[in-house]
Amino acid sequence: MTSTDSEIKDEISSGSKNGHPPMYKVILYNDDYTTMEFVVQILVDVFGKSLEKARQMMLNVHNKGKEICGIYPRQIAETKVETVHNLASNKGFPLKSTMEKE
Repeated sequence: MTSTDSEIKDEISSGSKNGHPPMYKVILYNDDYTTMEFVVQILVDVFGKSLEKARQMMLNVHNKGKEICGIYPRQIAETKVETVHNLASNKGFPLKSTMEKE
């Protein structure tokens, strides 16, 4: 068995008792350079938030330093983090996003 197989087995066995895979929180972090408008755009385009909800979440990022944007299975969470980083990089922003196991 490869380490990847072992990691997958560990992940499956560490899921909930009903057999669902573990979920991951995707988090956005505040910085001094990314515009508030861009954060709102990310929340709408990547995370599917309404404009009103995105503005509220952006203010949480700005005022509290971070905000959970959603909770997803691992592969979806990884894709969202990567998408955020790619979009931010393309615009020259250092916006940081991470994922944490719930």
